[in-house]
Amino acid sequence: MLNPEELMIYSRHLGIDSWGTVTQERLKKKRVFVAGAGGLGSPVLYYLAAAGIGNLVLCDFDRVDATNLNRQILHRFGRIGAYKVDSAKQSLLELNPFVTISPLKEKLTGRNAVRLVGNSDIIVDCLDNFESRHILNIVSVTRNIPMIHAGVSEFRGQITFLHPPETPCLACFITEKKSRGVNNIVGAAPGVIGSMQAVEAIKYLAGFGATLKNRLVFWDGLTMKFETVLLKRNPRCRVCKNR
Repeated sequence: MLNPEELMIYSRHLGIDSWGTVTQERLKKKRVFVAGAGGLGSPVLYYLAAAGIGNLVLCDFDRVDATNLNRQILHRFGRIGAYKVDSAKQSLLELNPFVTISPLKEKLTGRNAVRLVGNSDIIVDCLDNFESRHILNIVSVTRNIPMIHAGVSEFRGQITFLHPPETPCLACFITEKKSRGVNNIVGAAPGVIGSMQAVEAIKYLAGFGATLKNRLVFWDGLTMKFETVLLKRNPRCRVCKNR
């Protein structure tokens, strides 16, 4: 399944213990749904494409703006005004032309979310608002698709791996609060957390290593400290209580 060019691109993977061509070919068959092609989505998508994840579905209805460029490294000044998913596709195929990129210029809603996610193997939450995150969470729970949740602000970030009934769902520990207005953020912060999301996704799809199940990791970039909080399911959760 891997051509000579791919074997060269992934050569530093193939020497890792328990990886080899079997794992690399497995990754090529996987489908990842990435919600958001912005700050978190940029490192996530770059590293998943570089890792050889065969099918990347990008969902974002927004266009590139100058205010995005301090952190959304998929995009370029010359692409201001372009749809983010189109800009992202161009950057990713320049990095790795052997992956399939499927851009979706749609806003996630309760009506279209199941259709958009489809038969993906995992969902990566790179969104910037709680309303859409909770819509995605419902799809994750009802379709039994694991979801890697993350969020960033200023010099801070958080990340966890969700897969009920083995873990809580997002609604177990984050209420459906309204998102605030402008989210000020240092550009490197989503780089840190988005890279961690990519690692979590790659481990899960490759089938080795321990994910952040039942653990919510907080990162403080000002003090360069990590804190881990154990998560438990909410038996009264309206989304996952019957799972």
